[in-house]
Amino acid sequence: MPDTPTPRGPGNRLDEPPGPDGPSGQDGPSMPDERPVLDERPVLDERSVLGRSMRILHAFGAEDRGVGLMELTRRTGLPKATVHRMAQDLVTAGLLAVGDRGYRLGRGLFELGMLAAPERSLIEVAVPFMQDLFLRTDETVHLGIREGTEVVYISKVGGHRQAPTPTRLGGRMPLYCTAIGKALLAHAPRSTVRQVLSGPLERRTPRTLVQPGPLGRQLDRIVAEGVAYEYEECLPGITCVAAPVLDPDDRPLAAISVTGPSTRFRPERHQASVRAAAAGTASILARRGG
Repeated sequence: MPDTPTPRGPGNRLDEPPGPDGPSGQDGPSMPDERPVLDERPVLDERSVLGRSMRILHAFGAEDRGVGLMELTRRTGLPKATVHRMAQDLVTAGLLAVGDRGYRLGRGLFELGMLAAPERSLIEVAVPFMQDLFLRTDETVHLGIREGTEVVYISKVGGHRQAPTPTRLGGRMPLYCTAIGKALLAHAPRSTVRQVLSGPLERRTPRTLVQPGPLGRQLDRIVAEGVAYEYEECLPGITCVAAPVLDPDDRPLAAISVTGPSTRFRPERHQASVRAAAAGTASILARRGG
């Protein structure tokens, strides 16, 4: 039977941002006493042609403008002759390109990515609401989806004075320490919540909430109030507010957030606008049938 969104009550309120050790207390959310059930995904056989091709494609980083054959061989751990042969095939397919600096990801990957129907429809619907949020707040607006225990950023609207954040399109961050991630996690299947709360949870800043009990109660509050906050939990100097985009069965399709520097941005002042943007996106997606 497929997992269902985690039913939650209001829980204890966490009206103040977490301190270095988070709120006191270790009680977790009310859940059955059973072993955590991890997200199960098929594992690609890296010895297959497709597996080796994916290893080559995943060897590229966001900042790479060209990777030579020797470096690509080192990153993949594959034989040099295999990398050369398969890289040439990927160039022919348009998934890689080659230039003076070496290999780089090809335009064909971008074209294929834009054909991903659910994300394309979601972005088309959400972007006008995101633009409205940007005009209202003059801060960076993100759209993200959950994949496993991470949030993947699929759209971003920002201006010239946007705060420096570790996010990029296609980039990932943990669910538990970002507002957009916590908005998704609070409505995720029970197995995902158990997996995250069972840790380990990395303390990325002095304010990262890493105790399962307080984090579980914060997820309760997010469900009750429809909004999630982050106060310098992922990156010092950055605050954020987010709301989930839910389907008619209250399953999270995505989440929308506004991020700004803690010196000027007060996320609680914009929670109503963020919730309205998420609700508007959800309403149009429901009318379109997803």
